[in-house]
Amino acid sequence: MVNLEWYRTFKSVYKNGNFSLAAKELFISQPAVSQQISMLEAHVGYKLFNRKSKGVEPTDYAKLLNNLIIDALDRLENVENGFRAKASDANRLISVGISKNLFASLGSVLISKFDFIDFSFNDNDTLFELVDAKKLDFAIITKQFDTFDTIQEVVGKIKLVMVSSPQLEVNEFTQKLKTKESSEIEQWLNEQKWYSHDARIPHVKLFWLHVFNKKRPSMVPNYIIPNESEMLRVLSKNSGIGITWNCNAKELIEEGKLQLLWDSKEMPSIDVFLLSGKNSNLSPIFEIIATELKLFFSKIF
Repeated sequence: MVNLEWYRTFKSVYKNGNFSLAAKELFISQPAVSQQISMLEAHVGYKLFNRKSKGVEPTDYAKLLNNLIIDALDRLENVENGFRAKASDANRLISVGISKNLFASLGSVLISKFDFIDFSFNDNDTLFELVDAKKLDFAIITKQFDTFDTIQEVVGKIKLVMVSSPQLEVNEFTQKLKTKESSEIEQWLNEQKWYSHDARIPHVKLFWLHVFNKKRPSMVPNYIIPNESEMLRVLSKNSGIGITWNCNAKELIEEGKLQLLWDSKEMPSIDVFLLSGKNSNLSPIFEIIATELKLFFSKIF
């Protein structure tokens, strides 16, 4: 059976006209080059090179062989180089900024694709400044920035939803939703125990504004746990209600650890952006991250 390395060696000798130069290009010894050419000659049954005082000269059969294999060999090497580049991208250390509240659902998406990631948590504005100053390779943010020195791409959408612990009795609330009596719905919600990840209750305020058209919610948070994923974990083991991004609740709902209480049509969605500096070396990795995030978000909406 023919060895593809013989053809690779043949190509280098044919191009350089010299065994020594071919050996340097291929990072092998000169005797190894001679041996592989001899094996290829034995396999094809023709002499391929004639020795000269300063190198070698291809025979007519070598010229014919070169014409027959060069295109196929170039394509094969391009494929090989592509795989090597992807492996190199996966193995290099990259830095990724993200909000603490989105990390729980999006962090594992990246961890499954890369061997080395330095994560940092911050708000949108700070993450943009770090990328713009080239102190971060990438950032996953929920705000669009207009700038010449960075690139950004929409990779998905997220939406706020209301979830509850699985043991909470919600039949009464479900009936009230069907009647669309806002005052009764609001009253029932005020009677429940509420969980929030922030004392300013931004999710709850936004939900109340779009669903009840009120700037100030009438409910009072019972438990404030300063991490959205931890808040949901605690909620799943106790009785109560919380507002969260649908991407963070998706897995817990599928596992039966939370129940989707209200996915209001009035609640708007917001875009999620992948941000990086304008650096050609980062472009292949940018495409990998963008593809994986788009695939993740496509399963939510």
